[in-house]
Amino acid sequence: MAKFSFNDVFIDNPDNTLTPRRSIRIGAATFGSGITFGPGVAFGGINIFDFKGCDIEADDEADILVIKGFYK
Repeated sequence: MAKFSFNDVFIDNPDNTLTPRRSIRIGAATFGSGITFGPGVAFGGINIFDFKGCDIEADDEADILVIKGFYK
């Protein structure tokens, strides 16, 4: 496992949405870098906006960043 900066994993867009910089997996949800989502959207029961700016604990598996948790 490795520690990543939030901004190394997500682009914080001017319209208050987030876009992953690469393919990521949270729980059973996997999505690519082309998706953009706003506040209140939960992936694997996690609202990523609750952890905006926090560091991320993740594994790099076959070009997918598997997010395991967040550091608050």
